[in-house]
Amino acid sequence: MAPKLLTLLFPLLVAGMIGFSRSARITIVNNCKETIWPGITGMNSTGDGFPLKPTQSSVFSAPADWNGRVWARTACNFDSRGNGTCLTGGCGHSLKCAGPGQPPASIAEFGLGGDLDYYDVSLVDGFNVPVVVRPINGRGKCSPVGCYDDLRPNCPGELAMNSSVDGKTVIACRSACTVFDTDEYCCRGAFSTPMACAPTNYSRIFKQGCPAAYSFAYDDPTSIITCSATDYVVTFCSSRNETQCTYHDNRLVCDRGGAARAAVAVWEVVVTAVICLTAIL
Repeated sequence: MAPKLLTLLFPLLVAGMIGFSRSARITIVNNCKETIWPGITGMNSTGDGFPLKPTQSSVFSAPADWNGRVWARTACNFDSRGNGTCLTGGCGHSLKCAGPGQPPASIAEFGLGGDLDYYDVSLVDGFNVPVVVRPINGRGKCSPVGCYDDLRPNCPGELAMNSSVDGKTVIACRSACTVFDTDEYCCRGAFSTPMACAPTNYSRIFKQGCPAAYSFAYDDPTSIITCSATDYVVTFCSSRNETQCTYHDNRLVCDRGGAARAAVAVWEVVVTAVICLTAIL
């Protein structure tokens, strides 16, 4: 009975692991010197949010055909029931985000599923912390996007959002659309087409500091990237030469400066599962 049952269960175990490997894993890493509260929202997901202390990481398994966003909330204060507020990126008064965050916030955006994934980092809603999206072991161009530099020290005074504690420390850099609310800065009305919506002096400041991120609504050519068969690492306050790792197709894959290294782990998992089943039976 035991060998026959193992024969039936073994393909199911392998199929289950293969199916799981097809879902994109998004590893979220906090390399900032302060605690952040990542927010996650999108289609086919109920939303999420949690604290992430410096050097900590967490893994989000994106649903199939997921279109969503990941961003950092800063200077949050939540009680034991998950009620509270954040100074930047807040999504109402809840720890778990059911909708987009409040600008200003640096946003990692994803359109996953099908033959190609689309991903970018958007500063259209302003900037609160640096964020970089790096695909791991994918097929295609698959280049990192986002912002390594902190734009807050050089934020124009009229866009600066200052701390409510001392009134001087710049905690975020708002978008010109948020501050001035004009059709030109918001790319709406007569400026709602790619031809009419052009870079402004303010968006150029964002682009100069973060050339691989969206600086205004139609900044597509240099900012949106495609990739396939990959997982992603979203790092807040990333450095250019750090090693990023994730489990991709049941392999531990690390990337440093574009060079990937893989350690096979799937067979060990299968063998362990079979040994456990044998012991039970």
